[in-house]
Amino acid sequence: MNDLYNSRKLVWSLLAAFVIVWLYVLGVRTLVPPDEGRYAEMAREMLATGDWVTTRLNGIKYFEKPPLQAWMNALSFAAFGLGDWQARLWTGLCGLGGVLLTGYAGHKVFGPRAGFYAALALGSSLFWVACGQIDSLDMGLSGMTTIALCALLLAQRDDAGAAERRNWMLVCWAGMALAVLAKGLIGLVLPGAVLVLYTLAARDWAIWARLHLVKGLLLFFAIATPWFVLVALKNPEQPHFFFIHEHFERFLLKTHHREGAWYYFFVMLIPGILPWLGVLPQSLFAALRRERSTFQPKLMLLVWAVFIFFFFSYSSSKLPGYILPIFPALALLVAVYLENASRRQRMLAAGLLVAVGLVGLAFVPGIAGMQVRHPSETALLEAYQPWVLAAALLAAGGGALALMHARHLRRDATVLTLALAGFLATQAILAGFEPYGKMRAGAALVPAIQAELSADTKIYSVSTYEQSLTFYLRRTVVLVDYWDEFTFGLKQQPELSIPTVDGFVAQWNQAAGAGVKALAIMEHDTYAELKQRGVAMRVVAEDSRRMVVANR
Repeated sequence: MNDLYNSRKLVWSLLAAFVIVWLYVLGVRTLVPPDEGRYAEMAREMLATGDWVTTRLNGIKYFEKPPLQAWMNALSFAAFGLGDWQARLWTGLCGLGGVLLTGYAGHKVFGPRAGFYAALALGSSLFWVACGQIDSLDMGLSGMTTIALCALLLAQRDDAGAAERRNWMLVCWAGMALAVLAKGLIGLVLPGAVLVLYTLAARDWAIWARLHLVKGLLLFFAIATPWFVLVALKNPEQPHFFFIHEHFERFLLKTHHREGAWYYFFVMLIPGILPWLGVLPQSLFAALRRERSTFQPKLMLLVWAVFIFFFFSYSSSKLPGYILPIFPALALLVAVYLENASRRQRMLAAGLLVAVGLVGLAFVPGIAGMQVRHPSETALLEAYQPWVLAAALLAAGGGALALMHARHLRRDATVLTLALAGFLATQAILAGFEPYGKMRAGAALVPAIQAELSADTKIYSVSTYEQSLTFYLRRTVVLVDYWDEFTFGLKQQPELSIPTVDGFVAQWNQAAGAGVKALAIMEHDTYAELKQRGVAMRVVAEDSRRMVVANR
């Protein structure tokens, strides 16, 4: 039980089961708005229009992010058709690849047991598992930065040969270029700043001579530059919006209304690193010890994790997924620490997971009493209770079993049990969210809407925009009195929306008078206001959050 990492049969069996489950669950849930619906729809439109340069959402220019996610999702749709798992395939592969690459880097840099532990730690961390099964940019970026980080570790380790160092450094540069295409300049800024800080902390000035800067920069610009040139040539307004508004203003100003308290990411990290929270502080402090080698890999990992964490903590724009790139570094530090941790420390990690499970059990009865937008949604929360109960039992039971292994000095069994408990508990939490997520997406309304549609039927979206519903309908809508993330694009293409409800009513009535069918999606309050104004509407479908009406 203390050399499980040496069992090829066990390791390959675990890997096969992990890959099968990881890929299977990509399709068990509806795409939840806003992010999942948005990035699926952008890719669908890219594939439908054949324009792989100008990114659009709902037919409107959308330049908030680079195109890598849209490209990969569009390729997935082209290969496998439109669907939920196809929309999540890229992020799923990024998360899966991150686990495998982190394990490989741990094996080569710190030893086979550390590599085994690192893969288990990352592949079971709640935040990494959850984000790997959600169609959003955060895992795409993190997958690319993981390539850069792990390739850097592999290239710079003391026993790397000259050819191996060159090749892995080129992989590192390629990873940074792809990170730029995934989410912008932070793909270069974050690794660059980490390298500078590491140099100062380790006094390893010679590392700059081992980066293959000339070849690396040539490769970096060859990968990252072409799209930025092409999109700027076709859309001269794009560079200022993307580089100034979406980078400097997002970081320095509160114009995006995503600010949070200084402790925002601490609140995200505490549950996100489970089931390894009990050994995280010790792992970070252990990384401060200087190693007897030229390159200091643990210090590099510590600088990576700490700098990125506080970089985004300082930013005026905060979203939970921003700190996802630190998790591979944390997993490697946790793995190295666990390899030599005392029985007491392993028992602490297991005991903390038991405590988390017990807290979860106490929380379950209160789920149904949580505040919802409509009374009917309480039933969805009640349906979620058994899944949270299962997750809590998996955490508590897995923690108790790991505690027993730790007491009997079975260190590999302890780590494996904690990893299995964390992974399975996260899957229960995600799978149980499906009824609520399906309602959020409005997917149940799709059959009724499609029954009303013909090829030329206009669909208006009045004072709202349904990110996922639009994807499931396989067509764009006409925005009415709605701006939000479309503000910049609509300034360039104002003809693609109706700015006022009065303008919509005029078009709606005109179409009805001419015998031309049209549909509109709106919230209940908007429907009531239009009904009070005497606008003729026939209800096609509705749920607790939206209504779909026809003009005849």
